[in-house]
Order: sequence, then C-alpha cells, then structure tokens
Amino acid sequence: MTSTNTSPGQTSLEELIQLLDLERIETNLFRGQHPASRRRRLFGGQIISQSVMAAARTVDEAFHPHSLHAYFLRPGDWRLPALFEVDRIRDGRSFVTRRVKVIQNGQAIFNMDASFHVREPGLAHQFKAPPAYAPPNEASMSEGLKKRPFLGFQVDYKEKIKPVPQAPEQYWWIKANGQVPDDPLLHLALLAYQSDEALLGTARLPHRGSYDSGKLQVASLDHSLWFHHDINVSDWLLYALDSPNMGHGRGYTRGEIYTAEGKLVASCMQEGLIRQLD
Repeated sequence: MTSTNTSPGQTSLEELIQLLDLERIETNLFRGQHPASRRRRLFGGQIISQSVMAAARTVDEAFHPHSLHAYFLRPGDWRLPALFEVDRIRDGRSFVTRRVKVIQNGQAIFNMDASFHVREPGLAHQFKAPPAYAPPNEASMSEGLKKRPFLGFQVDYKEKIKPVPQAPEQYWWIKANGQVPDDPLLHLALLAYQSDEALLGTARLPHRGSYDSGKLQVASLDHSLWFHHDINVSDWLLYALDSPNMGHGRGYTRGEIYTAEGKLVASCMQEGLIRQLD
C-alpha cells in the first residue's frame, strides 16, 4: 500500500494541494500519490489535476493552460503510486503542447493532451450567464460536505433527488473548502479536479425511476476542459451542466463554469459509460 505522507490534522483540501505537488523523478517524469483514505478506484478529477501540474512543470511560466483533452483508459489503483510521463510535443512562440501519459503496473491508465498559450489581447464575448442564483450559505451545509476538498451545493436539490424523469440539466455552486494559496496554476488544477463531478449524473436525470442504480456501471471515458480566464476557487463558482444526448451505453455532458458575477471562466465536456447490467 502506498503512503501519501499526509499529516493527521490535515484537511482534505490541504491533502489534495499536497498531492498536486508531484515528485520529480526525471526531467519529464513525475510520481503522484493518492488520498490516504482512498479504498476504491481513483477519482478521475484527481488524475486530471495531477496531469495538469505535471505538464505545467515542463512549460515556461509565461505560458498558461488554455485547454486539455483526456481519455480514461483503465481504472486507477489506489494502492499504487502513479507515474506521470510528459512528452514535449511542441514549443512555439505563442503555444506550447504537452502530452501526459499516466502509468501504473507498466500500463497506461490515462492519456492527456494539454495546450498552453501566452497572454495576448483580442476580440472577446461570452454567452449570457444562467438565471441568477444566490450562492449558498456555508453555515447551512452538512458536516459531511465540509469534510471534502470542495463544498458543493445543488440548486433545487430536493427536486433533483426525486426518482422521476427530469430535464437533463442541473446547477451546482462549488468552492474550495478552505483557503487556497495565491497560485493561479494551483487554482486552475483544483478546478480541473472538481470539474469531473456531477457530469454523468446529469445524463441520468431523464431516466430517473427507470433503472436500478445498483445495476448500473458508470465510468468517465473522456474529458475536455477549456480555461477562458483566471480562476479563483476560493470564491463561489456556478457549474451549469446539461446533457444533449445519451445512447449506445454512453452519456454526453457539458458544463460551463461562471463566477458569482456571471463571468464565464471555464467550459467542460465529457462522455461516459452508463451501462445497464443484467
């Protein structure tokens, strides 16, 4: 069993931030650990965020991540550290491209392409933000939620948990469960971590009441993320999700992430396996 070298008094957010500080083994090779309490397959958001950090460690600080496209190839094993192998695909004047392969037991479990861009001015616009929802009151949240790296509050929660077919869309307020150091890359990686939550649940909403959740196999297949602006996960962010299509055992979902003031800071897409078992 692997150890994360975490302190007994650490919060889950502090532990996650520590896990994002990967150990450099070679110039383009890093080792990553997992949460001490993990006892099942690894959370995809963790591997995405660690891969972002590995790729960024090989890029000049003048370049900032603007997109990533990833595939989940095999379930991650919580008992083994993961190796992050970075391929320096291209170094240009405006864009830098990196490919990250994550390895356990000699096999690739995850593959990600990431692109970095220097800051430059240009035309700008964005879609109008969803209808105004007030950020939640942290004091009203359960103690169980407060033990996680991120706080999460689902708008219209009582309606969304009803076992009846519903429109494939939902809204979540998300925020880091504690103060995050003033490092733009760390905030971006933490958002990448949390972006893997709630997507496939959105695809299942129109089918509520028609399946047995105990006989459903669910797994992320691929994940894409675009970063439009600097991100501050210490503030509340609205995650607006929808699912335009489901079929052939796969659910396709999208997400847009806004500040409380309505600024679109990131967009996400994912397809996942949603298979009914006999």
